[in-house]
Amino acid sequence: MLNNKVNYYQVTQGVWGMKTLFVNIYMVANRKGIADGWVLIDAGLPGYSSKIIRMAEALFGEGAKPEAIILTHGHFDHTGSLSELLKHWDVPVYAHPLELPYLTGRSSYPPADPTVGGGLMSWLSWSYPTKPIDLGDKIQALDTSGDITELPEWKTIHTPGHSPGHVSLFFKLNATLIAGDAFVTTKTESAFYALIFAQKLSGPPKYLTTDWAAAAQSVRKLYQLEPRTVATGHGYTMRGKELQTELKNLADNFEDIAIPANGRYVQVPAMADADGVEYVPPLMVSTKFNLAAIALVSVTIGYFAVREVQKRFL
Repeated sequence: MLNNKVNYYQVTQGVWGMKTLFVNIYMVANRKGIADGWVLIDAGLPGYSSKIIRMAEALFGEGAKPEAIILTHGHFDHTGSLSELLKHWDVPVYAHPLELPYLTGRSSYPPADPTVGGGLMSWLSWSYPTKPIDLGDKIQALDTSGDITELPEWKTIHTPGHSPGHVSLFFKLNATLIAGDAFVTTKTESAFYALIFAQKLSGPPKYLTTDWAAAAQSVRKLYQLEPRTVATGHGYTMRGKELQTELKNLADNFEDIAIPANGRYVQVPAMADADGVEYVPPLMVSTKFNLAAIALVSVTIGYFAVREVQKRFL
């Protein structure tokens, strides 16, 4: 059971983040002042709606609600508390047009690839939800020009690769970038890194990235913005010289650093259009054997982890 303590952190002026187990949500205020509204970026994992609401009230006052919710993309760990939040807040939800099929019940995402990355979070990814959710008339398409009515000084940037309609958000005045999962500041494939947010600037989470050529282009597009502060979907904020050096290295060497040597989507990407997934490359024979081994290992680890929890706490 989640405790009642709310721990959040400031990214930069007018931007705050909160970790929901292994993924972040962000709250962004209009620069003109808190009274002029704010926007929630992503909705984290299931079970965190009450903490998100309490964070909002701590920052913006009792009864505060966002002008809108913007999704960087629709993967389960970025939409998990969304349905509960929408019961509390009657606000619009925005996503890129190419992300809408996965948020309106029309298409599942391609299956995860647990054979890439080599860590426990990757091995367990065969069990991660990829089915669509249906937000009905709550979901609206983002303006593809990048304009955000509720957050006029920010721009959205289409950064596909991790998902077809993935977006990042950029505030030019102080070069603050909310990158979503276009790249991250920890090693998401490793449970150790992912759960404590140990710092390591990395490409997008390997196990759910289905178009590596697009992912490389997206990282290079974001590097060209010359961000000075970066907040990502996984990991803590990076800024300054360290960020510039590490992001340049990732952009220059993405194929060597980020792309797995082998994997379901490495040679041939999944393909999608405005109606959802059109094509998913087949599993190779060797991959099927790898998947069976990974499933066996992850179930075994999960079994002993539950036993240990029972011995300690029950």
